[in-house]
Amino acid sequence: MARAWIESGPYSLLTQHTESHVKHAPTSDNERSAAPIQDTLRNDSTQSNTHTLDTPLVRGKQTLDAITLRKPTVGELRGASLSDLINLDVAALQKVLPRISSPTLTEHDVANLDPADLIMLGGIFASFLMPKAVKSKLDSPSA
Repeated sequence: MARAWIESGPYSLLTQHTESHVKHAPTSDNERSAAPIQDTLRNDSTQSNTHTLDTPLVRGKQTLDAITLRKPTVGELRGASLSDLINLDVAALQKVLPRISSPTLTEHDVANLDPADLIMLGGIFASFLMPKAVKSKLDSPSA
């Protein structure tokens, strides 16, 4: 039952896309650029949810070199569409990342992130939305 939901539910495209990268070495530029995101999606609770920024954020005299995200509660997702969050929509991430980041980011900080950093933080965030069944499927050697 769970497998059928994974294969036909909202995570089907994500798992199909992930499986295509796991089964063979990346050959195209798109596949090479997706590989770090796939590693982030496999992130589990025993691994760090911290991303070291490629381009540090500067706030006055303070420089932010790394951002840690924690799993959001449903209340922290308010005002953002789940489909937009799953698709890593920039506006949706601008609403939610400040609520779950440490040090706390502002919407302005998120708007000023390097796009590569936003993608990596979005990948960490996306891993929070995946059910355990999907995560275990991604971690299985046959995937």
